[in-house]
Amino acid sequence: MAQYDPRSSYKAQREARAAAAKPKNRDAELSRFETRLRQLRIEYEKFFNGALLVPPEEERLNLQAELRRLRQLPQLTSVESFRLNGLEARFNSFSELFQRRVRDREEGRTPRAAAAAPVEERPDARAGIVVDSSLPPDAVEALYVGLAQGGSAPKFDLDSFGRYLGQQLSSIQQKTGASRVQFRLQEKDGKLRLKAKPIGRRGGS
Repeated sequence: MAQYDPRSSYKAQREARAAAAKPKNRDAELSRFETRLRQLRIEYEKFFNGALLVPPEEERLNLQAELRRLRQLPQLTSVESFRLNGLEARFNSFSELFQRRVRDREEGRTPRAAAAAPVEERPDARAGIVVDSSLPPDAVEALYVGLAQGGSAPKFDLDSFGRYLGQQLSSIQQKTGASRVQFRLQEKDGKLRLKAKPIGRRGGS
């Protein structure tokens, strides 16, 4: 019979307590923050284009508080810390840009060139975005923001819009046998409309 080792038992108990204390679904929390950050950017674009009467400052402050909470989570892994650092950098860049543009607008100054601010490049929704089996988040965001800027913003949120595009992609591929689908924004009657076109066929070019 193996000899009982109290140190081994203590170590196992300590590891069990640590595992129990570690917050669950941390990846989901970071993903939710990322989705809310994308949505905040869209809401500001709506404000700057006249679709909203007031800037979404309350949501920006809520995200700022949520970022502080995420920073205080115990036992962040190196991967989680890296991802959180990236989200924090994006939030700070967007926040600085938004506040400057709001200030310029309130003071009647011409908005400064967007190129002067550190913003992410998005896929070109007007030129067309080609996808195969799924839609990358930046593609969904580009199409959503493009519609918002053109005065045709969907009446549902970013997540719902992404699911809608996914359903359209699947439906078009099933009906046409297309291997890829191009989504793009096309102007019609003074408004931007979402268009989808099948490209190629499975097993072919």
